[in-house]
Amino acid sequence: MRIGEVIGTVTLNRWHPSLAGARFKLVVPLSLADLRGQGKKPAEEITVFDQLGAGVGHRIAFSEGREAAMPFYPEDKPLDAFCAAILDSVYLADSEAAPPSPPASEPPPTEPSPPNPHPLAIPTP
Repeated sequence: MRIGEVIGTVTLNRWHPSLAGARFKLVVPLSLADLRGQGKKPAEEITVFDQLGAGVGHRIAFSEGREAAMPFYPEDKPLDAFCAAILDSVYLADSEAAPPSPPASEPPPTEPSPPNPHPLAIPTP
């Protein structure tokens, strides 16, 4: 699975019957440097099959190769890339910092239980 940015729509005048009803998007795959805003040269664009309705400027998650056709199994679709998700946001942790820890919450205070006079005895309700 990779992340990419939609930069356009592909228009076909002929298509395979199994592909009717969906659109193809022109997508630029994004590297980690691109996601951090440090990318210098964009990657080569690819065409991605889209049934979710991604628009220009959206970031998407897409699969490539044989895995792109697997969501349609047992039906065969001649696909090389498939849009699996439209991403609302992408969070990148700082690679040099430790991952953020969840806020510490104190457990509610409890009353101490009285000592069991018979440690091997099974308490009765």
